[in-house]
Amino acid sequence: MNLQQIAAFRAVMMTGTVSGAAEILGRSQPAVSRMIDRLEAQMGLALFERRKGRVTPTPQAHQLLDEVERAYVSLDSLQSFASRLAKGQGDQVSLASMPALGLSFMPRVIASFREAWPETRVILNIRMSPTVEEWAAGQQVDFGLAEMPVRRSGFETEIFSDFPYIAAVPEGHELADRSCLGPKDLRKAPLIYWTSFVSARHLIDQALVTSGVRVDAICETSLSAAAYEMVKQGLGIGIIDPYTAVLQRDERIRLIPFRPAIPFSVALLRPEFRGATPAVEQMLDVARSVRDGIRAQLAD
Repeated sequence: MNLQQIAAFRAVMMTGTVSGAAEILGRSQPAVSRMIDRLEAQMGLALFERRKGRVTPTPQAHQLLDEVERAYVSLDSLQSFASRLAKGQGDQVSLASMPALGLSFMPRVIASFREAWPETRVILNIRMSPTVEEWAAGQQVDFGLAEMPVRRSGFETEIFSDFPYIAAVPEGHELADRSCLGPKDLRKAPLIYWTSFVSARHLIDQALVTSGVRVDAICETSLSAAAYEMVKQGLGIGIIDPYTAVLQRDERIRLIPFRPAIPFSVALLRPEFRGATPAVEQMLDVARSVRDGIRAQLAD
């Protein structure tokens, strides 16, 4: 197994065809086919089913691709860092963040950070929490932000924030003037809900069961940003994480406390064997400052 074979496999998976992979790699189609054949022979398994000139990935190919992508993240980081060292610009901060903080919160943090550190390169990887944990455990990033509870080891964990989820209600809705909302209020409007993969779903389910409430969701999503946008469109009520609610505040939405309070618990993950540079520490200080500003807005 060598890098050329791995590159050929990845290109076929990305394009869906051997000819498309050959075009990306600048190689002939037969050459790419031979590299795939050798990779399969060396691994002792079939990565593609071949029928009438078409290739279809096997389940094992999709599993292998996950590992290959992780390797490419590390390789890209290594190549980028080597290039910066050659230019005398060794400082960089690499992080992974769950979408709720990666889409709005971290861009604000980075903007403020670069005012004081304009020469430092920042790599922001936005991934779901299990992947953030995986990358932190693999020492692939300087720090990660993931929803609790965390299930891996290999990093130090501290609670970054535990602000409560907020009810987002369309302006003009019959519940829009309420001072707070509870589980029973969710029966009065279409609900935009979390998928079962999101920790908040199970916490809200518990609150509903305790209150004897049964609701039917018109839509389920794994991203706060998507749920919030659906509330903006007047589709229904959503229980939104506080970062998305505050940083993407919109005049079409009323933000109302939800009781009982359901914490949106975010963990800061710091790899055990990857020493923090001054730039990393500075970015974390900025992140805490921006976080505290959001806490103040939630208290108003």
